Formats: sequence, C-alpha cells, structure tokens
Amino acid sequence: MGIQDTPEEWRTVATATPFTGNKTSVRTDEVVMPDGSTVTRDYQVHPGSVAVLALDDAGRVIVLRQYRHPVRHRLWEIPAGLLDIPGENPLHAAQRELYEEAHVKAEDWRVLVDVYTTPGGCDEAVRVFLAREISAADGERYEVSEEEADMELARVPLDELVRLVLAGALHNNCLAVGVLALHAALTGDGAEALRPADAPWPARPFEA
Repeated sequence: MGIQDTPEEWRTVATATPFTGNKTSVRTDEVVMPDGSTVTRDYQVHPGSVAVLALDDAGRVIVLRQYRHPVRHRLWEIPAGLLDIPGENPLHAAQRELYEEAHVKAEDWRVLVDVYTTPGGCDEAVRVFLAREISAADGERYEVSEEEADMELARVPLDELVRLVLAGALHNNCLAVGVLALHAALTGDGAEALRPADAPWPARPFEA
C-alpha cells in the first residue's frame, strides 16, 4: 500500500466532556494502550474547517491580515471558516467564506490539500481549496464584525509568499500549507492534476 495514513481507533473505556464552548469542546478519553495500560487523553473537538487559496490571473494570492488572540499576533491568512452545519458540503462552505471575507467568486475550484492541523491535541480537519478565474462577487459586501472588522486585504505573488513562509515571516497553518502545496503542484504535474472540488473527504463526510 505504500506510505499512506490509515484509519484506526484504539479502545476507549471512558469519556467525558468537561468543557463545551460555542463552536468547540474539550473531551477527555481513557484510552487503552498496546501494552494494556490505560492513559488519559484530552483534546479539542472541532467541527472542521475549509480554507481557500484564491489565485488571480496575475499569479497573486488573496490574503487577509487578522488578529488572533490565542497567539497574540496579527497574522496574514487565506480566507477560511468553520463547517458550521454537520455534513455541509465543504465546497459550498469555501465559496461562502471567499465571498464573505474577500467579496470575490471563482469559476474553477479544485482540492489543493487536506490536513489535520494539530492531531496531537485537536481533531480539526481542514480542506484547502484552490480557486481560480476569480472576479468581484455580486451584491453588497458581507457585514463583518469583531476580529474581522478591521481585516486588511492584499494580493501577493505566490512566489513571494513561498519565500516569506520559508523565511519564518508567515505562520498561519492554512496559508503555509496552501502556498507550499500549490508551488509543488505547479512545479510538478500542474494544477489540472489536482483532485476535483467534490473529491471524497473521509475526515468530514458530506452530501454532494
């Protein structure tokens, strides 16, 4: 089978949810190890997310600058958001986020990469899409609030973002994974070889 992640679930003998928040919660499981011992594992339960690397005809990526309180940084990111509805089609969620955060639409969509962001402490799964053939969205701009109220938008050449990620100047997970994956795709088999936008996603199954 070669190098490939495979599903597996070790036996859980007890579970509790000591904290439930607005979007996520914390779960405590008692998990049986291979030697028969039992250990406690605490982790964040997350609905999943989508992110969009939107590439314009000039080879520039749409990026947003937003304050992130847990890390006390204002980070450059790509449009992203939660899967708010269980079983929601991730493409629909990605299209919504691109409209709400950047007020653009795209005609060509492909799956760029799927990742678990922090599998040692959170079950969040993220699907990063590549969106091309972008143009201004129709209608009024989405009304933003809270951390999104003062977001900055920019269009930065893909090669420059790759350089900044490798230089340690950019730290957002989805941005770093997205630009490096796209750079690899473009220097390999090309974007046309990427998976279709409706490719299966076992980590977050959805209705077509």
